[in-house]
Amino acid sequence: MKTALVTGAARGIGLATTRLFLEQGWRVVMVDRDADALAEAAGQAQAQAICADISIPDDVARIVTEAGLDGGLHALVNNAGVADFGPIEETGFDRWRRVMETNLDGVFLMTQALTPALRAGQGAIVNIASISGLRASTLRVAYGTSKAAVIQLTRQQAVELGEHGIRANCVCPGPVRTKLAMAVHSQEIIDAYHDAIPLNRYGSEREIAEAITFLCSERASYITGQTLAVDGGFEATGVGLPALRQP
Repeated sequence: MKTALVTGAARGIGLATTRLFLEQGWRVVMVDRDADALAEAAGQAQAQAICADISIPDDVARIVTEAGLDGGLHALVNNAGVADFGPIEETGFDRWRRVMETNLDGVFLMTQALTPALRAGQGAIVNIASISGLRASTLRVAYGTSKAAVIQLTRQQAVELGEHGIRANCVCPGPVRTKLAMAVHSQEIIDAYHDAIPLNRYGSEREIAEAITFLCSERASYITGQTLAVDGGFEATGVGLPALRQP
């Protein structure tokens, strides 16, 4: 049985990815720092849970020990992240570091610590960045920069780890209909996103999970170093001119 380790697995894209892996017959190790949410999600999914903070080196070392990867690791999904938005002038170094330590440092620490297990399992890495790593947007100086760095880190991983049979790819979700997004997006924001996205809708957590599990599978055995925007065409669009599209 193949083993996948998913960070930020207690909710959202991480939980949807966990469920899809389980449907496909994988064993899944779920990692999250929210103990209560993780316990509930893991209980429902019947998967192993490890409560840990991926930005803390000692926690990462504990994950490696507790995950039980004697048979190797076949997929590492670096999904954990924080979204802390604010204007550049109001982004203090504490906010900057809070975003970077999880979104970027955590991806580096997890991959480095699990490279031996990935080598043993001829495994795949999928890092979850964001459309904000491909195109700039307001209030995302820390978040967008961290996700752009994850895209470059993915390329580094692909180049350096390929000789060990390890593939590394990056998924950049566009706007996704998560509970959190729907709680904070006003109808005006929703309408604006719909207008800017060629498919005219938000994506679903399941749709992002489908792309992630594909890149971890043998069907993607010759794909590495790539960045896949799963965004309904959002990244492909130029300057929006809604008035020109009116009948």
